[in-house]
Parts: sequence; structure tokens; C-alpha cells
Amino acid sequence: ASPLPLILPFFIFSCHSFPSFSTAEATVILRENGKMREKTLTMDTLNPQVKAVEYAVRGPIVTKAGDIERGLQQGQKHPFTEVIKANIGDSHAMGQKPITFLRQVVALCSFPELLNSPSFPEDAKQRARRILQGCGGQSLGSYSASQGVDCIRQDVAVYIEQRDKGVPADWDNIYLTTGASDGIVSILKMLVSGQGRSRSGVMIPIPQYPLYSAAISELEAVQINYYLDEDNCWALDINELHRAYQAAKEHCHPRVICIINPGNPTGQVQSRKCIEEVLHFAYEENLFVMSDEVYQDNVYSPDLQFHSFKKVLYEMGPEYFNTVELASFHSTSKGYSGECGFRGGYMEVLNLDLEVKAQLVKLLSVRLCPPVSGQAAMDVIVNPPLPHEPSYLQFHKEKSAVLGALAEKAQITEQTLNTVPGIKCNPVQGAMYAFPRIFIPPRAVEESLGMSPDMVYCLRLLEETGICLVPGSGFGQREGTYHFRMTILPTTEKLKVLLEKLRDFHIKFLKEYASLEEPKR
Repeated sequence: ASPLPLILPFFIFSCHSFPSFSTAEATVILRENGKMREKTLTMDTLNPQVKAVEYAVRGPIVTKAGDIERGLQQGQKHPFTEVIKANIGDSHAMGQKPITFLRQVVALCSFPELLNSPSFPEDAKQRARRILQGCGGQSLGSYSASQGVDCIRQDVAVYIEQRDKGVPADWDNIYLTTGASDGIVSILKMLVSGQGRSRSGVMIPIPQYPLYSAAISELEAVQINYYLDEDNCWALDINELHRAYQAAKEHCHPRVICIINPGNPTGQVQSRKCIEEVLHFAYEENLFVMSDEVYQDNVYSPDLQFHSFKKVLYEMGPEYFNTVELASFHSTSKGYSGECGFRGGYMEVLNLDLEVKAQLVKLLSVRLCPPVSGQAAMDVIVNPPLPHEPSYLQFHKEKSAVLGALAEKAQITEQTLNTVPGIKCNPVQGAMYAFPRIFIPPRAVEESLGMSPDMVYCLRLLEETGICLVPGSGFGQREGTYHFRMTILPTTEKLKVLLEKLRDFHIKFLKEYASLEEPKR
């Protein structure tokens, strides 16, 4: 017999035994009591530092792009059939394939039963076993130490030593992080203090990656802008550092200088001489140096190479190497792997006061530990297959293919943009972005109605072509200049379509507001 007759009386009893109110009834009762419950959290009570945070890479343009995308899926008509997102450095979202060896190691760590499978190469199994032995209960699901799994930190130290041609690296100075962003924010938290004119000032490049301005706002630090030299391929000018520092001393205490190399959003690769000048400047002015080096594998110009701040500091001699406080950052998200979702990263922190070092460990312990799967992914990047190992040939082929394609797309982007009247693009020497200057006619500037003119430009570009870029105002730029940032991550075919649509839009935009003879190159 069906149990339903036995359940129904209990159900009926339950429904009648306890009063329940619809939302409308509850509201009426509250009103009769003469009091409406107010929300605890409103725009008036919200932390003002949160309101001050801006993050252009996922800002209103991207929200609008998402709305258009959903509309296309629901059959809405637009003058295009797809949204091409070139707003964020998310390689896999743009079609880049994962590196096989990295995914094999993480899969083996996640599901150790696969260690018995003949489908996985022995070098991947060896790395997975080593990582699992360093995990509590030999499980990726356990917490690690707050600084990260010891054997992975040791591998990072070996990697840095090899990268820097023998410059010593102590794994006790290595901290694994939730992407590079987590490490950057943690160090900034340590550095911000004081009130009024003694408040910590943070020197950041303009244009900059919006993580820095957002973190500075949230921490109530003072942002000190130093401008990169656009006319000299976004080089860092030491005279500009002195200018910004001296001006800032009037209203804050400059304590830290941040450098992004290779540059985001500007794509430049700083010279060794430039890095040496920055480190000498930091030494003289007693500044903490934060070196964002997440694009260290992304160098495309054949006559340029990546120089780590640590290696240059070492070569400047023990007086510098043993005194200048330096934190450098790397990540799984960029390079050739593009593993953004794993949120893996590390920082190496040099010359930290021992008591302060204990405070850093305490701060990191509050978030328990970075994702252990991301730590495993980071281990593969710093400990890839060696030439004598079975996975080496495939790994080398995949890595070379990714970096080769990016180098080709960097050249295509620069060359194509420089054929468009009213657009000037510096060489994309490294990283994953172009940051071209765009000419916006005066009448278009006047009609931007309180919105940044390059925001209006990018909104119109999105609505008319389906191309999603980020306005330069979201990264900072010299007054009176306008830019946009675009990634070079779409496939070569899609990138060419994007650039062709962008060219047609820009010419149409200029014709609407001015003659083609007006643009300044």
C-alpha cells in the first residue's frame, strides 16, 4: 500500500499548527507595530573605502558585455553575432589549451588512484607523489602550512636560483599565495600605517594595473603616481620618480615603490639599466620595493630579455643586496600556462626584519592557506619536465607553441593598429596587452556628458561591434590623452577580425566628429 495516506495527516497537522506569513502579511504586521526594520548595510553605512575601490578590468563595460551576450542568446538583434572579450588576461577563456603535464600532475594529486594508471607518464607521477607526501594525510584536500607546502616552496627556491643564474634563494623567504594578487595585498597591508602627513604613500606606475589603486583605496594609503614615458615605449624615467617622490613628501610618507615588469597594461620590458636606477633610488630614499613579475615568461621582442629585480639587486653588490627590502611576485595565471582559475602564486621577500617576518606569517595564517591545488599547479611551473624525462618533448612543444603564438599576435596587433588613422600603438614587447593611444576629436570629448571620453568610446565600440575593451581611464593616463587596453589572447583568426572591426569603427567614429586629416599621430 502507498505510504501517502500516513503522511498526509501529519502534513495537514503541520500546516495548521504553526502560523506562517507571506512577505506582504509580514510587512503589514510590522507596519501595525509602527516600525519597519531598516537595512543594517546601506550605501550610507557602507565602508567608504569599499566605495572608493574601482576595478576597471571587470567594470561597467564588462557588465554591459554580459548583458549583450545574454541578449544574443535569447535572440535579440545586434549588428554582430558574438561578443569578443579582449578585456581581461584570461587565456583559457580565450581558447588557449592547458599544458598537458601541468594538468596531469594536478589530476594525479587530486585523484591519487590514477597513480596506478598506465595512461600517465612516470615523471608526472613522481611529482604528484612528492607533493602528496608534503600534504597532511597525503591529501590535496588538507590545509597546508600558511606559507605553503614545504617541498613546493623548496622547488620555488631552486627555480629562482636557476632563473637568476646562481643567485642564492632561501626557501624560508618563499610564501605561496592565492595568485600574485593575494601576496601584493598582504605586503601592502604590512606597509600602510600613520595618519595625515605621516600616512604611508605608495608609488605606482601610471598606467597601472587597477589592483594597486584598488588596494591603496581600501587600505586608506596615499597613491603616488609616477608616469611612464609613452614617447619612449613606456620606459621608466628615473627623473619622473624623483619628481613624484618629492611632490608626495609634502602630504604623506612615501614608503614603497611598485613596479610591473613586463608591464600591464603597457606591455613594455624594462631594461637592466632602468631596474638598477630604480633599485638605487629605493636604496637612497629608504623605500620598500614591490616587483610584480607575473609576465616574466612573456617577452616577445628578440632583442630584449627579462631581468629579475632580485638578480640585478644581487649584481649591485652586498651593500644593496643585504639591505634593500624587496618582495617579488609570480603566478600560475599568466606566462605560458594561463591557469587563472587555480589561483596559484608565490612571493619571495628579502631583507625583512625578523620580528616583522613573524608578523607576516601571522597575517597569512588568518586565511589559513592558499588553495593547495593552486600550489600544486605552481610547483609544475617552477619544476617542469627535464630534457631526459618522458614528458619533456610534449611540454616543450606546447610551451613554445603558446609563447610563439603570443609573439606573433603581439606583432600583428601593433602593426595593424598603427595603420589606423588616429591610433598610435607602442611595440608590444611583453605581457599580454596593447595600450594604444587613441585620438578622440574635441567635439566627442565635449559630448561625453561627464563620462570619461575613452569610456564613451569603448561603450560605443561594444554596442556597435561586440568588441569588449577597457578604457585607458581605468588604468590611469596623462591628462588630455586617451587609450584603451586590449588583450592579445584571442586566436589569431579572431584577433584579425577584432582588429578589422576596430579599424572600421574608429574611422567611422572620426568621420562622425572630424575629418580624417585632423588626427595627431
